[in-house]
Amino acid sequence: MNILIISGSPRKKGRTGIAARFIARTYKTDLIDLSDGSLPLYTGEQEQADLNSVKALKQKVKGADAVILASPEYHGGMSGALKNALDFLSSEQFAHKPVALLSCAGGGKGGINCLNNLRIVARGVYANVIPKQLVLDPHCFDYDNDGLLSEPAKLVDDLVKELRVYVKAAEAVKEEARKRD
Repeated sequence: MNILIISGSPRKKGRTGIAARFIARTYKTDLIDLSDGSLPLYTGEQEQADLNSVKALKQKVKGADAVILASPEYHGGMSGALKNALDFLSSEQFAHKPVALLSCAGGGKGGINCLNNLRIVARGVYANVIPKQLVLDPHCFDYDNDGLLSEPAKLVDDLVKELRVYVKAAEAVKEEARKRD
């Protein structure tokens, strides 16, 4: 099962990156780290589609069985870096693809608006966003080991397990459609 995680933080040492790297290591998933700055600002101009960074993004998302979108919450929404990346994508990459959402917040009530914002944008590209979602607050991280503490790691495990259930369901639906055709 090919799961892709997109780390939507523009910060190289932020908590979203820690969570994304933890998930990539733990579940042997592919990782797109938007803090590398390889994507240009989306303009909608056709020549951007020919850029290697844009082609690679589209190919990785399209080839994945499922995607985890991870973002810090900035001013009640997802990061601009993640929104920019999603603007390069469409239903061609996401249609009916199971997607899990994860937000890294500063604490307190943060994170939920980011998840709602992600859910709305994902719906716009026809992604199948699963019901389970997750907010990780600053106390969830093992900063010294670039990872998560045990309880938050269990929450991530629950998220990945549910995502896998939706991947299996999507595969069953595709197989049934192939049989009818």
